[in-house]
Amino acid sequence: MSETVSFGYEDIAAEEKADKVGAIFSNVARKYDIMNDAMSGGMHRVWKDKFVRRVKPQPGEQILDMAGGTGDIAFRMEARGATITVSDINQDMLDVGIERAMERGIDTLVWSRQNAEELTFPDRHFDAYTIAFGIRNVTHIAKALAEAHRVLKYGGRFFCLEFSTTEWPGFKEVYDAYSHKLVPQIGKMIAGDADSYRYLIESIRRFPPMPEFERMIREAGFTHTKVEPIMGGLVAIHSGWKV
Repeated sequence: MSETVSFGYEDIAAEEKADKVGAIFSNVARKYDIMNDAMSGGMHRVWKDKFVRRVKPQPGEQILDMAGGTGDIAFRMEARGATITVSDINQDMLDVGIERAMERGIDTLVWSRQNAEELTFPDRHFDAYTIAFGIRNVTHIAKALAEAHRVLKYGGRFFCLEFSTTEWPGFKEVYDAYSHKLVPQIGKMIAGDADSYRYLIESIRRFPPMPEFERMIREAGFTHTKVEPIMGGLVAIHSGWKV
């Protein structure tokens, strides 16, 4: 029997997931900011600022921003002087990012279409690896983490920003109702696409809990791992070091 993986609340053949997720993000590429605003109530901008402060990009560093197609994280890090390679499996997302970079007059970013599970970069190449709101869409998370570890230099750092499950009583129920009932309807009204937004919400619910994901990061070889919950764990910053 073929391996199955989660696709929202469905279980599908592993070989089907990349294409299905690709179709989702091709559909929402031009509405990326609206998508994130709908899913976070606009708070994703604050979370991304905090995330980049934790990464502490330095002039001269080489940083890989994986699943960063539209440039949101890369633009923030580039402003601090680091050399950023923006990678994404989805060319439509990269095209949006390149267009946004041109509008901002930013020409220092490197854009590279990559599969997080099979990076083409050499071993020990980057000083830092970042991935924001992307790892839950990877077919085999453990493979992506192993590749992140491989391409980092010794002393390199891994940072992941991802939705999780808030542990705040009361707020959890409110957010669950908002995300499951309202976000798909917002997607339908604004982008004409309820199904893509429904998948994105469901993918959050199927993502491993914070302690389990931290364990996966350690199993990939990272040390000094840390989880920083935000809003009770609605979203979390995960980090680790390659030593």
